[in-house]
Amino acid sequence: MASDISFEELKKENIDLVLRDGKWGEEEAAVLVPGDMISIKLGDIVPADARLMEGDPCKIDQSALTGESLPVTRNPGDVVYSGSTCKQGEIQAVVIATGVNTFFGKAAHLVDSTNNVGHFQMVLTSIGNFCICSIAVGMVIELIVMYPIQHRSYRDGIDNLLVLLIGGIPIAMPTVLSVTMAIGSHRLSQQGAITKRMTAIEEMAGMDVLCSDKTGTLTLNKLTVDKNLIEVFPTSVDKDTLVLFAARASRTQNQDAIDSSIVGMLSDPKEARAGITEVHFLPFNPVDKRTAITYIDSNGDWHRSSKGAPEEIITLCGLKGETLKKAHKVIDEFADRGLRSLGVALQTVSAKTKESAGEPWEFLGLLPLFDPPRHDSAETIRRALDLGVNVKMITGDQLAIGKETGRRLGMGTNMYPSSALLGENQDAAMTSMSIDELIENADGFAGVFPEHKYEIVKRLQDRKHICGMTGDGVNDAPALKKADIGIAVDDATDAARSASDIVLTEPGLSVIVSAVLTSRAIFQRMKNYTIYAVSITVRIVFGFMLVALIWKFDFSPFMVLVIAILNDGTIMTISKDRVKPSPLPDSWKLNEIFATGVVLGAYMAIISAVFFYLIHDTNFFTDTFDVHPIAESEEQLNSALYLQVSIISQALIFVTRSRGWSYFERPGLMLCVAFLCAQMVATVIAVYAHWDFAKINGVGWEWAGVIWVYSIITYIPLDILKFLIRMGLTGSSCGN
Repeated sequence: MASDISFEELKKENIDLVLRDGKWGEEEAAVLVPGDMISIKLGDIVPADARLMEGDPCKIDQSALTGESLPVTRNPGDVVYSGSTCKQGEIQAVVIATGVNTFFGKAAHLVDSTNNVGHFQMVLTSIGNFCICSIAVGMVIELIVMYPIQHRSYRDGIDNLLVLLIGGIPIAMPTVLSVTMAIGSHRLSQQGAITKRMTAIEEMAGMDVLCSDKTGTLTLNKLTVDKNLIEVFPTSVDKDTLVLFAARASRTQNQDAIDSSIVGMLSDPKEARAGITEVHFLPFNPVDKRTAITYIDSNGDWHRSSKGAPEEIITLCGLKGETLKKAHKVIDEFADRGLRSLGVALQTVSAKTKESAGEPWEFLGLLPLFDPPRHDSAETIRRALDLGVNVKMITGDQLAIGKETGRRLGMGTNMYPSSALLGENQDAAMTSMSIDELIENADGFAGVFPEHKYEIVKRLQDRKHICGMTGDGVNDAPALKKADIGIAVDDATDAARSASDIVLTEPGLSVIVSAVLTSRAIFQRMKNYTIYAVSITVRIVFGFMLVALIWKFDFSPFMVLVIAILNDGTIMTISKDRVKPSPLPDSWKLNEIFATGVVLGAYMAIISAVFFYLIHDTNFFTDTFDVHPIAESEEQLNSALYLQVSIISQALIFVTRSRGWSYFERPGLMLCVAFLCAQMVATVIAVYAHWDFAKINGVGWEWAGVIWVYSIITYIPLDILKFLIRMGLTGSSCGN
């Protein structure tokens, strides 16, 4: 029973063979210190970062650090990292780092130390500060003019200050933006991207660099034979026959990755044993480095088929002369392209016993093995590049394999080993660039560890890039946490998901491209609203300030509240407005937002002041449209000014939501219906309301029609002003 096992016995599971004071003994991994000599053998988990001493090379599985499942060869003098596993060989090593100072420890520390401040929060703070400062300036001016200069009553002054406070503060901004992102988050979940942090939607819209893991994301993480590159040596054998003999030398059950890939090349896996009787199967072992099968064919003849490491198969067949040179040439070509070679040989057995030496082995050919890209990866990368997102491959695999995958995906082969990040092993072309420029210009990096991934993301962010990072393993967690948008791909580990901002529920990167387009549409809605909110703040503050100071007219604070309620209720529908996603990464150009808001807001403030002048000091409307004068009625002046401000203020959203002329870009149905309903309510209030507490009295339908005509005419220049601002900021021509 578990209760009978002592704590001391449990500790024995975490001990290592250590050389101290000239004697070998068992010690816990926790008490290792730099300088200790340890022994590493098959099956051991490396307890600390260590440098290998003299001995034979060994195979080390570094999947915990790199995410690559295939073991790598480590020679004497090389460093092996804590958390990796010895898969073959036995060697001594000296400890060089322990605990948090190991590569794995540093990766865990990086996750804890990362605390990003989102761009969205900084933008909201900037816009909020601008609105508050605008209101403060307006209130200070009113206080200076109303009391010391105009000697207004305390009550009148307070009402005017309340108008600026109620109308100027964009109260609905957090709600509108939150609802917009919440609806967008729901839309992303339908596309296969679950959002853990809603503000990541805004950051994904501005993402211009995507660092992508290779294995399992760009590729299938499944070994496959590239049939086009198969090299057959005897003229009597074709590629299909070569694959068949290799499949016969593979297990059909309890397969490893190589056996599965070979048998999977057949049209029907049953063909591997069809028409033959298996006599004996030799499984793979580290000594022979090959598999073999002895079988009887349908004619009763005995044969052996073998597949395995090319060097072992070449030795088995005793290749010489030109054939040997050709075989080595093909192996080298495969290696240069990052392909693993697999040799195949066939032997006819004369004596009908499995122990018989038989005829000489015949070298049939070489099979290239590789991890194939997903069927949609190349198209996804092309679409991402078209959208202005530069995709960089960050892989723990070998450089040659990374370049071959990049070549097949059309994403470029300008890749470097992780040592280049440390300024090592650089060629002449690389030494002329700084590490930041190298990272920015590279198509990817190979042989990377968690700390490298983190450093790549950090340096890209330092270069003002909005960086996304995809990953699936513990080794990706630091970079996922550091990136502006950490994306855990399908089947990611819990560590990767907890460090990410978005979790994909479908394999591959195609979901990300769809999510980018959706995020950009959401971003456009939020940007449209922020320009609108800034404009309304400027418009309310300075419009009513002009009316209050020039004509000493006290507008009703309650009617400003009505305007805010109707307008904010309508503007909520912008979360489902029709928008066109930007073809390039979006960003919060605050200078454009503030410039547009100030100019449009100032224009509308002046238009309202002009409107009040025309109805208060002139007979323009009475003479032109034959309506009754209202200049002597403060209540009717309130009603008329209320309707004019309500119409033009809410109509502004159609200007800010469009890139071109607002008359030609159809808005969403909900926005149109909400606008019409809100303004019908506003019109009815201006026509019929008789509220003494709010100081308004209906002006009738004739005046309502006049105000609508005035609002429509003064709406037209808003588009022109928008284009002039854009031209002034960017120097580009206006238009769609």
